Amino acid sequence: MKTFDNNYFLGYINEVTAQYVKIHFPSSHLLGQFTHNGTNFAGASVGNFVVIEGEEYGFLARIIELILPDSERKEISEKAIQQNSTTFHPSGRAELLLVFSLYEPNKADKTISKYPNIGAKVYACSDELIAQYVKDFGKKNEKAEENVYAEIGKLTSNDAVCNISLNSLFGRHCAIVGTTGGGKSWTVAKLIESVKQNSNSKIILIDATGEYENVCDDDCILGDNSFFSFKGLSNSQFCFLFREHSPNTSNALCEAINTLKLIKLGKLPDGVKIGKQVTTLNQIVTDNVSDLVNCDFDISQLPIQITNECVKQNRNGAYEQDDFKLGYCSHLISRINVFLQNETIKTALGIDAKQNEKINVIEKINTFIDDTNHQILRIGFEKLSYDFAIREIIVDFIASHLLTLSRKQKFQNIPLVFCVDEAHQFLNKRISADDDTSFYLQNIDNIAKESRKYGLFLCLATQMPRDIPIGTLSQIGTFIVHRLINDQDKKSIENASSSANKNVLSFLPILGEGEAILIGVDFPMPLMIKIGEPNKPPKSNTPKLKKLKA
Repeated sequence: MKTFDNNYFLGYINEVTAQYVKIHFPSSHLLGQFTHNGTNFAGASVGNFVVIEGEEYGFLARIIELILPDSERKEISEKAIQQNSTTFHPSGRAELLLVFSLYEPNKADKTISKYPNIGAKVYACSDELIAQYVKDFGKKNEKAEENVYAEIGKLTSNDAVCNISLNSLFGRHCAIVGTTGGGKSWTVAKLIESVKQNSNSKIILIDATGEYENVCDDDCILGDNSFFSFKGLSNSQFCFLFREHSPNTSNALCEAINTLKLIKLGKLPDGVKIGKQVTTLNQIVTDNVSDLVNCDFDISQLPIQITNECVKQNRNGAYEQDDFKLGYCSHLISRINVFLQNETIKTALGIDAKQNEKINVIEKINTFIDDTNHQILRIGFEKLSYDFAIREIIVDFIASHLLTLSRKQKFQNIPLVFCVDEAHQFLNKRISADDDTSFYLQNIDNIAKESRKYGLFLCLATQMPRDIPIGTLSQIGTFIVHRLINDQDKKSIENASSSANKNVLSFLPILGEGEAILIGVDFPMPLMIKIGEPNKPPKSNTPKLKKLKA
């Protein structure tokens, strides 16, 4: 296809600035859509693409404004517009996007070192050329043996198909944001579908509401058929779970857990320490410390065992009761008692009697990673209530487990995408303790900061990007932004993405359902896309008000 042909001519450049150019159109008839040799051209309407001819380089630009001279505005009428002999002379403003060589127009780059000259000709851009540019985005180098592409939608301006590189989409982490009803859930479903159809990668989806039940090929539902086992938690994570980080009480908690594990291993007959020799019990702990990792224990006995740990050494080297220590541990004992008696907690942690009939989420994750028959694992939270912030804590523990696996090079050959829907429910959260101190949920943030090189990629979907920590957002390389109205949400995206600019963000409040702006490090220019319908849409339909029956 000839990029510059007089049959595609639109106008001339009459002003050049660092960010945009102004175009003079000799006639308003040049602005409309047309077809030439079977190829569709969208003309020069606002939002459409045009190409500009330079001496050695060509330029791709997007029309962002069209105006008529003041002298011609008074002549506008229905009759004047319908008469072909009437000629208006509009002008426009176009944002410069890419630079390409005249000899290889299919290869484009973003640079500030080259600009068109005054008088340069402007031409309509075909769907074919735009589709080629979009597909080239994300190509790391010409020697790459394989680059996985997926058709996720079409450009809103001219219906050019968008074959997006999945490596570019997820390789630097991805965020899907937008208000309710903007199409965010469909985009998540479309991306999941694209990964499954076009790559060997795996996805673990945190489904907060249950709307992706039909999208995934394997699932486990916390609070229903699954539980998160406390067996693999470290002592520091137990302190996090029970909101305790005072040195004295945390020490009593950790000692109680170790004692209960030794009982389970058969190394101690019971947890009573009063009257027993300190050196003897300490030696038992030292000899078996390696066996305490991932060891099960009777967590229901934890409050009683903490009471047994409230002891001190007497002159004979034996333990005796320490009333002072028992006093300052009383609030911890009470809190754990309330915690373990809550039905939601018992169900979530598998403390109830039906534990053997349910799926251990961590074991399920480990099996899924090595399973060649399933690519998508959904972990549903729709059956689990919000008591004691247990949903947020479990998601943070799951993120910690995945981060640990990634550090062991588990995802080097088959990368894993950790997708968190309704991410504002799980990020930027803190758990308050009795002394007004706080524990911060930060393992998802740690994944964003360090896991990319290990093959663990993060995909966040949220209605409110302002609630995502700025440190996490700054690590996101690709944004798919649906309609946003709140200024703080728009500023969050603008601050986190170097590619975003005021011209593109000005479209956010008026984007239609399913329309989104794709912004990314590997995408030299922002793309306005109509996301394609997934084969298995999520359950995101809004219930309708019905007419009252007579």
